[in-house]
Amino acid sequence: MLTKQPAGGLGRQDEIMVRVLAQRVVRIKDLAADIGVSEMTIRRELDQLDELGQVERIHGGARLRQHATEEISYHQRSQIQAEAKERIALAALELIQEGDSVGLDASTTALALARILPARNVQLILTGLDSVEAIMNSSLEFFVCGGHFHAKARSFVGGSAVAALSRMHPDKVFFSSGGLTPIDGFTDPNPQEADTKRALLKGGALKIALIDHTKFGRRALASTANIDEVDILITDKEPSTEIRKALEAEDVRLIIAPSRKR
Repeated sequence: MLTKQPAGGLGRQDEIMVRVLAQRVVRIKDLAADIGVSEMTIRRELDQLDELGQVERIHGGARLRQHATEEISYHQRSQIQAEAKERIALAALELIQEGDSVGLDASTTALALARILPARNVQLILTGLDSVEAIMNSSLEFFVCGGHFHAKARSFVGGSAVAALSRMHPDKVFFSSGGLTPIDGFTDPNPQEADTKRALLKGGALKIALIDHTKFGRRALASTANIDEVDILITDKEPSTEIRKALEAEDVRLIIAPSRKR
């Protein structure tokens, strides 16, 4: 059971969003019991999240919007599917060879990969502050794209970042996104984030998407990449039949990260 203010420092709305993103549908009664506040307080928080475009209010609770209009905070995203992201990162590490040049976006899944990359002798191109902090005390060489700091995603974006990335040609680029559908491809809530990711991907020889299963079937505001622009998709669970067919049609290799041995 979660407390009102957990050790990780999440606020009440952040806690609610972590649950909504993981479960898709939540009930007021369950949220009130788990978080330790009244049902009236939960109703008020859900109403505010509905106004922000993050959830859709339904009778007795709320559900995740198919097309979110607001960007989910980095802190919220870091709490979601953490074990799945670590499994995806381990599977991604198997694709990296000694001496590779590797580009990482500012996603929390790419951060999980950054944390274990010192196991390889590689050069890095980074667009996220947390990835910089994760490897800065290692012996790895890295380049930071610079640009405007986007605090909500803890990333570097804008024209300067895009211009810098346009001159980079990494062997492999690893990225995540806010959603993946057969029609819309990979999408993100923030257009500047999407611009930075597109610039990073454009120069990459091999493009690898790191997407946990909660992103399947979701559509966000801005296009990051079409399915045919990606070479490999690493995820934690089998995607839907529709997504699998879309991947097969574009010859995208699908890797399901294995469960951890106990």
